[in-house]
Amino acid sequence: MSFKTTSQNNFRFQLIFGLLVTFLSGLGFSIVMPVTPFLVGTYTSNQNTQATIVTLLTATYAGCTFFAAPILGSLSDRFGRRPILLISLLGATIGFITFGIGGSLTILFLGRIIEGLTAGNIATLFAYFADITPEDSRTKYFGWISAAAGFGTIIGPTFGGILTKFGYSTPLFFAALLSFANFLLGYFVMHESLPKEKRMTEVNIRALNPIRQISILFKHSLIRSLLLLGILLWIPNGAFQSILSQFSIDVFSLKPSAIGLIFSIIGMQDILAQIFIMPRFINKLTDWQIATWGIFFQFSSYLFITLAVLCGQIFLFIISLLLFGFGESIFSPSFNDMLSKSANAEMQGQIQGGSQAMQSLSRIIGPILGGQLYVQLGHAAPFTFATILVCIALFLILRAGKPVKNKN
Repeated sequence: MSFKTTSQNNFRFQLIFGLLVTFLSGLGFSIVMPVTPFLVGTYTSNQNTQATIVTLLTATYAGCTFFAAPILGSLSDRFGRRPILLISLLGATIGFITFGIGGSLTILFLGRIIEGLTAGNIATLFAYFADITPEDSRTKYFGWISAAAGFGTIIGPTFGGILTKFGYSTPLFFAALLSFANFLLGYFVMHESLPKEKRMTEVNIRALNPIRQISILFKHSLIRSLLLLGILLWIPNGAFQSILSQFSIDVFSLKPSAIGLIFSIIGMQDILAQIFIMPRFINKLTDWQIATWGIFFQFSSYLFITLAVLCGQIFLFIISLLLFGFGESIFSPSFNDMLSKSANAEMQGQIQGGSQAMQSLSRIIGPILGGQLYVQLGHAAPFTFATILVCIALFLILRAGKPVKNKN
């Protein structure tokens, strides 16, 4: 049923459900972030090896997502959002359990592979929200998604750090429980958002090739420009998030609970930005202008974290986290809104899956490159590299300057 024919109560129900699933997904994903280096440390002999394995685990997950996300996105265009989301949540459950059981580095990688191959929940959720919301309000609702995920990110790392008192695997098992609860919620409560008359009539097996899907998207000039812009942010973002826990241990000797608070700071920015900043930005600025500010704050963040390493001052590190969290929180909803508006209803799953695949490809490159820069050239090297890439992104978006203003 389209937005116009859906009752207000039904729309609110779908909206609340989508936000709740997003919150639980953010909570389940972020709860394991502070403990990964400590789990890996059980099977490694030195910090450099540990940092390399941590980033390779992130890259492995991203690599699996690269192949899986566009396939799941296209399948959601054909069979609906609900079954794909359920498969993704069940896969996350199995992946977390496997990672928590551990026993060897091989098992840890297997857990990330399972989770990555079924990682269609984010792309499917964005397509779900694109289905149920009017086009001229999507920036606002995508902002709510960001806030819901941010709220989960606030609670998750802190809670995960606390749970390590019962063992480093405990947060993984709790994350598995959350994902399974999410699966049950979707199974019993979720309504399908994509009516049969708006679905793709068939799925071409050749079209499920992620490389081919991305090449199709790149034929559209606006989509190509947006994805190239995203890549310049996603590569350093992948390096930043994959190395952050290890960086906190090596540079500032932080414990899991403190690392959890660090990730919570980033999540807090999502909440504050969506409540106090985005409503004003949406009324006064275009999506392109909002994205520009998001890139500027991320650029500033990488400058400050580089200074934090050079000066050895943790307060500069905290400032960098605040800047990064704020920049990401306003860039993501505006970017996803522009992306969703560049395609019709029948392509929402494909375009969001393609975007997710490009993010995953960037987050294969980012962690591997960032990890090697970290090990070979020092703690500041990944962030100096990030500063350069984001500076290029800032230059490109300032030169482009879209003049279209938000309608809401």
